[in-house]
Formats: sequence, C-alpha cells, structure tokens
Amino acid sequence: MTVLTEVVAGVTLPPYRLRTSTVRLFRFSAVTWNAHRIHYDAEYARSEGYPDVLVQSHLHGCVLLNAVLAWAGPGVTLRSFGWQNRGIAVAGDELIVTGEVVEVRDAPGERVAELRLEERRQDGELCAPGHVTVAWPAGPAGPDGPAGP
Repeated sequence: MTVLTEVVAGVTLPPYRLRTSTVRLFRFSAVTWNAHRIHYDAEYARSEGYPDVLVQSHLHGCVLLNAVLAWAGPGVTLRSFGWQNRGIAVAGDELIVTGEVVEVRDAPGERVAELRLEERRQDGELCAPGHVTVAWPAGPAGPDGPAGP
C-alpha cells in the first residue's frame, strides 16, 4: 500500500508481474465474451503466423490497471486510464509492468497523481504503454492516517 505523503513526482512503482497461460487466456476470453479463436486455439493461432495463443488486448489493459491499484492501495479512485497495444504476448510469457509518477497535485478534498506506465514481456519487448490518473481522499479519511497529506 502506498503512503500518500510519499507520492511525489519521480516515485516508481515496484515491478508488477503476471505469468500468462493458456488457461488464463481461455478464461479471460470466456468472461469477456471474446470468441476469437486466436486467444484459445493454439493451432489456429499458429495458422495465423503466431507462435501460440495471443494475450487479449483488454487483458493488457487489466494488467496495467492491476499494477496501479496494487500500488495505490485501498481508497484510491480511478480518474482516467488509457493504453495502446504495441506488441504481442502469448501464453507462457511473463508480463512486467513498471511505472512512474509524473505529476502530483492537490485538489479540493483529494490528492491527484498522474502516472506513466509500461508493460513489457520478459524479453524486454514493449507490449503496452499507458497512463493513469488516480486520486486519494485528503485529510482524516486519507490512507496516510489521521493527519492527512
């Protein structure tokens, strides 16, 4: 969990890691109603020129967002989020998210932070850059205790 008073520009998120698998990709396809065979049928994916089933575009977004939420802790509010899919990942790849706080500002009743994110495969290939804006309540209800920020 993040201590709000320690959130300043330049702070980096600890690496967040997720190992993909055919089971994870199949389940994600099921819960998102994504019936494209390229995400769960390895033979079909190979016929399309890929080494294995592909990680879904929205799963890249979920991994980025989970990294931020794990770092930010309870009580954080998501203000904005976006990402671009730039590279592929397949079953068995490890996805590693890193990030940096690029701006922090106080707003009425809250502290707002903007972060730049990157999701890469274990070989360093960029899969998905992203950005997020999050806010924590300021004052007595804030995550850093009774004194507030």
